[in-house]
Amino acid sequence: MTVPKLPFGRLGHQSTRTLFGAAALSHVSQDEADRALDVLLEHGVNHIDVAASYGDAELRIAPWLKRYPNRFFVATKTGQRTAQGGREELHRSLERLGIDHVDLWQLHNLADPIEWDTALSPGGVIEAAVEAKKQGLVKGIGVTGHGLQIAATHRRSLERFDFDSVLLPYNAITMQNEYYAANFGALYATCQARNIAVQTIKSIAYQPWWGKPHTRATWYKPLEEKSDIDTAVWWVLSKPGIFLNTVGDIGLLPKVLDAASRFDEQAQSAQQMSTGEHLPKLDMVPLFV
Repeated sequence: MTVPKLPFGRLGHQSTRTLFGAAALSHVSQDEADRALDVLLEHGVNHIDVAASYGDAELRIAPWLKRYPNRFFVATKTGQRTAQGGREELHRSLERLGIDHVDLWQLHNLADPIEWDTALSPGGVIEAAVEAKKQGLVKGIGVTGHGLQIAATHRRSLERFDFDSVLLPYNAITMQNEYYAANFGALYATCQARNIAVQTIKSIAYQPWWGKPHTRATWYKPLEEKSDIDTAVWWVLSKPGIFLNTVGDIGLLPKVLDAASRFDEQAQSAQQMSTGEHLPKLDMVPLFV
């Protein structure tokens, strides 16, 4: 079964509502990455979200793009804050990906106030992004981030620059924080009005590791039971018009995509889950405090 599609904001690409979060490829072999590709193709996923800082992920994706030209919407990210640093990192990403442009270039984790001001001021990386768009090296410009402050920060970012997309956490436990929920709601309304794509992360985040050995590639402990993943994924997708970036562990990728592909069939259950009937029973713990 394939994942339903939705226009990716004003960029217009018919993207699957579940986007492949390529952080999962940071530290895997090409053979392991290619097995993940098979899962993506099985579910019709056509949008890849990677970053310059995701280890070897851009290199792992390059053979896919050569094998399936024009099959995927390709987004990457830069952690640079100055125009010069951004230009250099963009060209490095294009070289590593083996393509001449990306569909979306995102300012990665733009949360720190000083970095925020540097990036969005004259001489900042935003200048490199606008320049690259004029040159045809990027088609859209986005902004991403983590933490309880990020929804409010994204609202400020959209006042400073007309980004094509935003990316931030969205799950049941995070939305129980009144401050975050209020700012997420206001950000979502702005994005809906301006046709800005909203990408969400941490859909199946369960708890911090609390010092225990990490048994998954994620920096947090994820949900692992199929029924729990179904519940969490459907909860996210029950919010109209948003996208879900998959988990950063290729071992859990099939379960997330299977849940997403069955979302339409479970619309009634998803609506019930959106009221929070089941998720509180999972003892989820906030990652951001």
